[in-house]
Amino acid sequence: MAVGILGEKLGMITWFDAEGRALAATVLYAEPSVVTQVKSVETDGYNAIQLGYGKVKEKNVTKPLQGHFNKAGVAPKRVLREFRVENPQEFKVGQELSVTLFQEGELVHISGISKGKGFAGVMKRHDFLGGPDSHGMSKWHRRPGSIGSIRATGRTFKGWRMAGHMGHERVTVRNLKILKVYPEKNVLIVQGAVPGPRNGILEIRKAA
Repeated sequence: MAVGILGEKLGMITWFDAEGRALAATVLYAEPSVVTQVKSVETDGYNAIQLGYGKVKEKNVTKPLQGHFNKAGVAPKRVLREFRVENPQEFKVGQELSVTLFQEGELVHISGISKGKGFAGVMKRHDFLGGPDSHGMSKWHRRPGSIGSIRATGRTFKGWRMAGHMGHERVTVRNLKILKVYPEKNVLIVQGAVPGPRNGILEIRKAA
């Protein structure tokens, strides 16, 4: 359980380190996240803080959420996410968490929703080999093959890897190194790639 902040993916760049090596890096924009609720074992059954991120017009917020934000005394936020913490008493409603939470050289875990790829077959979606390209194999080059026996159960078991919707699911990339922190610009630069499209919302957590 490690505290973190919310941010957005701006895009990827080439970063040159002190030794002149070219590294693939991602630029993240993370304006301060606001604590909108503090949860504890006594009141909610678990320890966590709820963070709000991004600006949104009040007319575009539902009535229940308007009441939630008014109770917390904070402006409406576009995104709400929870972060599990060990000591929720260390946080207060209305407190802001920014990129100053991190230091250069530190490792972070980043979670987000991956890019949607639409409907895909088993070779693209699950890396199946497909059928032979010759030896009389007609119209079977990209098919999955057998999906079960009719003699044993007479049905196909759940969870079988098949063609379907690819992507657009929660993905976590672990132990990404922070290359640079720009507190005045609310910008983080991390080594490697992170999930999701540009401007996608990300959860940036300290590595345990």
